[in-house]
Amino acid sequence: MITDNRTKINQLLSTIPQDVVLQSSWLINEGYSLELQKYYRNSGWLKSFGNGAMYRSNNHPSYEGGVYALQKQSGLSVHPGGRTALALQGKAHYIELNTVQIWLFGGEKEKLPTWFRKHKWDQNVHYKASSFLPKELGLTEFSFTSFSIKVSSPARAIMECLYLAPEKFDIVECYELMENLNDIRPSIVQELLEACTSIKVKRLFLFMAEKLNHSWYKHLNISKVDLGKGKRSLVKEGVYISKYQITVPKKLVSNEQ
Repeated sequence: MITDNRTKINQLLSTIPQDVVLQSSWLINEGYSLELQKYYRNSGWLKSFGNGAMYRSNNHPSYEGGVYALQKQSGLSVHPGGRTALALQGKAHYIELNTVQIWLFGGEKEKLPTWFRKHKWDQNVHYKASSFLPKELGLTEFSFTSFSIKVSSPARAIMECLYLAPEKFDIVECYELMENLNDIRPSIVQELLEACTSIKVKRLFLFMAEKLNHSWYKHLNISKVDLGKGKRSLVKEGVYISKYQITVPKKLVSNEQ
């Protein structure tokens, strides 16, 4: 029996990446009963990672390893997004980034499990569940040392930043981040804009893209994008942009009407 247990744990350890979280429910589905999981913890092969989760001894799961478990083992769309995704992909040059703050996004009805919420990660992890964009649209696979997870593509990531603005994220910083997005594909932007349900996000995105004169902006078909009706005042004492019916910070505007 002990030999069989060791064979099964060796099979498990040979297939899972380093530094990821293992959820108990997933292990059960893979043929590792609760009793067997307890045996592996008592034997020192696995260690508890909170309620319903474990990790391999001598590993040090980061929040990315936790996201791996959510995506690969639970099938959730939870992913690094916003400024976090831009920083991971090198799209945050020259911007003062607070890397201690991590932003995760997920579908409107997706919740983080207790083990993820209660764990003391090295960074402050914020989670935003929303439906302003389809869950799987605009995600890309990003590789770490021993595993990969889905993160927001640059186009989706800047829209997530704009979604948080101005309450959680500065509009001017969104503009500075968008300055680096001169090589994104207009087809992806078009798809995201047409699927986006946030009027604020779409108006801000198009205003900034046009002002920055990104080459891909000229290839967008704005007539297919629903920009809603009525004015949107996003900041106090800002400047009104009549084309997009939004009020933006004065710092972004020079000779605009």
